[in-house]
Amino acid sequence: MAALDAGPFFHGTKADLQVGDLLTAGFRSNYDASVVMNHIYFTSLPKGAGLAAEMAKGSGRPRVYVVEPVGDFEDDPNVTDKKFPGNPTRSYRSSQPLRVVGELDTWEPYESEFIENLRSRVAAGMGAIIN
Repeated sequence: MAALDAGPFFHGTKADLQVGDLLTAGFRSNYDASVVMNHIYFTSLPKGAGLAAEMAKGSGRPRVYVVEPVGDFEDDPNVTDKKFPGNPTRSYRSSQPLRVVGELDTWEPYESEFIENLRSRVAAGMGAIIN
């Protein structure tokens, strides 16, 4: 079932991308390296995408891209079913690509202590708050 949100949409990563690039599923999870992702995740909240960018693996700087889904998408059940019913985080996923249409220069960051605490929880196998 497709989610009903007009966006704009954002995706956080450390990858250096260009307008027109496609983000696709099939990469290893930032939260569990043994998991290959069947979906690409995104949100309507720049701060949430910023958190994903901070948590992303890799040596690049955290980046938040403005993206548009190429196909259908749905509420992210990892967040909405398990942690935040009703999707107040406006978190989504798609098995189809996302097209990069721009990049945010700034976004509201989380406190560095929160980021480090979350990294520790992920490293200990306790999971993440947002994808």
